[in-house]
Amino acid sequence: MSGLGGFGALFDLKEAGFTDPVLVAATDGVGTKLKVAIEAGKHDTVGIDLVAMCVNDLVVQGAEPLFFLDYFATGKLNIEDGGRIISGIAEGCRQAGCALIGGETAEMPGMYSGGDYDLAGFAVGAVERESILSGADVAEGDVILGLASNGLHSNGFSLVRKVVEASGLDYTAPAPFAEGRSLGESLLEPTRIYVKSSLAAIRAGGVHGLAHITGGGLLENIPRVMADTLEARLDAGAWPLPPVFSWLAGQGGIERQEMARTFNCGIGMAVIVSADRADELEKIFRNAGETVYAIGRISAHEGDGPWVRIDGAEDLWHP
Repeated sequence: MSGLGGFGALFDLKEAGFTDPVLVAATDGVGTKLKVAIEAGKHDTVGIDLVAMCVNDLVVQGAEPLFFLDYFATGKLNIEDGGRIISGIAEGCRQAGCALIGGETAEMPGMYSGGDYDLAGFAVGAVERESILSGADVAEGDVILGLASNGLHSNGFSLVRKVVEASGLDYTAPAPFAEGRSLGESLLEPTRIYVKSSLAAIRAGGVHGLAHITGGGLLENIPRVMADTLEARLDAGAWPLPPVFSWLAGQGGIERQEMARTFNCGIGMAVIVSADRADELEKIFRNAGETVYAIGRISAHEGDGPWVRIDGAEDLWHP
C-alpha cells in the first residue's frame, strides 16, 4: 500500500483475498555460505538463498508468503556487490510470489572487515485458519514424496568449508564433481524455492505434512511434523545422491549418519501425503517443475519417537 522509503511498510491483507487468515512469520539467514560467496567473489545468488530459507519455512505450514524484508550489514558498502545481492533477493521474491516491501542496509565500520557482510531475512505469510498444516494428520501408511534439492542449499557450510580447505582446492578451481563449473559456482547453487509447487499440491488436497530439509538434515527435520508414535522409513535407493554430496563424503571422510544429519542429501522438501493421493500429487509437483521421488512411508512404532530410519544408506553415502 505504500512506496519504499517510509519508516514502515503497509500491506492490505484483505486485498490479498483472505477471509479468516492466520499470519505466519519466519526469519533466517544464509549462514557461512556467505564466506564462500565472498571468497569466490560471486554475490548474485545468496539473495535467493535468503528468501528461500524463509519462505520455504512458511509454506510447510500451508501459508502463502505475502511479503519479505531484508537486513544487509557490511563494513563499507560496495555498490556493485550490494546491487547483485539485492537483485538476488528480488529474484527470490519473484520465485516465491511475494512482495519485497522494504529492508535495512547498514554500514558498520569496525564490525565487518574487508568485503565481509551478513544477511538476514524476514517473511510473513497467511493461511486460512481451516487450512493450517500442523502435521496432526500424518498417519501410518502415508507416503513420503521427496522434492529434489538444487544441491547443498544453505546448510552445512562450516563443514563444507573445512572439507574444501583440506582438499587444497581454491574456489576458482574446476569443481571435481561438476564438469565445466568452478568449485565456488557449484557450491553456491541457490536454494530451491518450493512455494508455488507446494501451494498447488496443498490446495489439491491430500497433503498431511511438509518438512523443509535444512539444518539437521533428513534425520532431524522430518520428525518435526510427526507424532511420537510414528516412524519415517526412507529408502536410500529411491533417489540419486547428487555428486556434490558424494564428493564431500569421500573427500571429508564423513560418515553416513553425519551426512544425513547435516545435509539435505538431495531432498530439499519432504512431503507426507495420503497414500491414495500420492500418484496425483506427484503429478502436480512434476507439472509445477519439481523433480519428485517416492522416498518412503510412515509406519507406527513403539517407544519414544518420532524416528527416521534410512534403509540402504550404506550404498547411498559411500562413493
